[in-house]
Amino acid sequence: MAQTNNSNTLTLEKKRSLSPESTEEVRVLGIAEYEQAAQCLAEAFAVDEVARYFIDTDDMASYSEEYKWKMHCDILRYVTAAHCYKGIVTTIGPNYDAVALWYVPPPTQLLDRQQDVYKICRMPPGKNMDDLWTILRSGMWRLWYKLSSEGKTRFYNEFLPLLHNTKHDVMGSRDDDSYYLVYIGSKPSARGKGYAKKLIEHMTARVCRPFPFLTFPC
Repeated sequence: MAQTNNSNTLTLEKKRSLSPESTEEVRVLGIAEYEQAAQCLAEAFAVDEVARYFIDTDDMASYSEEYKWKMHCDILRYVTAAHCYKGIVTTIGPNYDAVALWYVPPPTQLLDRQQDVYKICRMPPGKNMDDLWTILRSGMWRLWYKLSSEGKTRFYNEFLPLLHNTKHDVMGSRDDDSYYLVYIGSKPSARGKGYAKKLIEHMTARVCRPFPFLTFPC
């Protein structure tokens, strides 16, 4: 009887434990895990001036840091959810220690070369991250009501157009076929472990496998 109990205990302990290898593998997240991924990015960009550009405004100077932190987290929650729906979100580490948000191109033109693109590109043809259905599902619409007047100007009139125009200017005619790394960040406690490098290598390998003709210009 004691022998049986020891065997059961050993089996239970094995089920409880996580092997180091399982936490070092990159995995793709679905919408059910978007909050954990967003929390990682919130911690990663907690004092980043660009990430806080929409909340560190003159017309929010009287707001508490606690309120600004919540707004900071909300922005990243909505952005992460949008990428879960229309892009690709990847993570690595035992507790969502590093996260990457990827924009992937519509598969319209790539389908001519490889049908497996549907396994990579989950966007329907001609759709972008800012279509109405994604804005509603992700909660992005709430930013219009939560951001201050200056915050809305910075987010909608400065930041988003700058991202779009810069990508278009750099990629030129290849813009519609390019993969775009929107956010990548590691929790302060998880830095120096090579997680960010693994997240980038995972996506480049995933894209190049069915499309050996693709390149990734700097």
